[in-house]
Amino acid sequence: DRDELDIKNQDEIQSFIKKNAINIIINCAAYTAVDKAEEEQALADEINHQAVKYLAKISKEKNIKLIHISTDYVFDGRNFRPYVETDSTSPNGVYGQTKLDGEIAMKKINPKNSILIRTSWVYGSYGNNFVKTMLRLGKEKESLGVIFDQVGTPTYARDLAKAILDILPQLTNDKVETYHYSNEGVLSWYDFAKEIMRMGKLECVINPIETKEYPTPAMRPHYSLLNKRKIKEKFNITIPFWKDSLDSCLTVMKERK
Repeated sequence: DRDELDIKNQDEIQSFIKKNAINIIINCAAYTAVDKAEEEQALADEINHQAVKYLAKISKEKNIKLIHISTDYVFDGRNFRPYVETDSTSPNGVYGQTKLDGEIAMKKINPKNSILIRTSWVYGSYGNNFVKTMLRLGKEKESLGVIFDQVGTPTYARDLAKAILDILPQLTNDKVETYHYSNEGVLSWYDFAKEIMRMGKLECVINPIETKEYPTPAMRPHYSLLNKRKIKEKFNITIPFWKDSLDSCLTVMKERK
């Protein structure tokens, strides 16, 4: 909650940690406006890089476990197989670069028992995200054009949160480790939108369009599938299939109404 604790304010962070005897930090805060980041470079850097650097520093000083959430946007999307943690990074834009800078800073400072998790296409029953947008537009419009030539996998935020809770007691590493997490499966944004309409029982027709038909200030990776073998084997976790997770999310949304 940025009103309660501003990640850009180092004094606030230090005071909060001191008052609450914090021994674990899970940093999900990020500047995620991918296109706007091209104009607000300083703000994106402050949140995605400098704040992470400070969290890593204070985690090392206070012996706090730090789990930092990063992104598939650290890759350029030119791969033809799922990205592993050791693949070369090459962000396409400011957002990806600032997230990568945060990763590099965290690894350099190297707080113990800490990891960073790269994830992709995150959605959930709270906040603004692709699933909620599609459900809203699906009620308002007869048809929608959705990009079919960007491939990856969505991540249900609740699944990621559960995985983190399973991982926390197992953290005993001296060096910051990198892991990949998303739901299982391979799909495009077009496939995702079609399934949201089907599960949401909406009549809106989804038409496939190419990325070039929907130009944006920041380039997106065309292929950002993440290989999850390392995190599954290391922590013995099971990752749900993307359709099962979407169904779970929609069920939660209905129950909350």
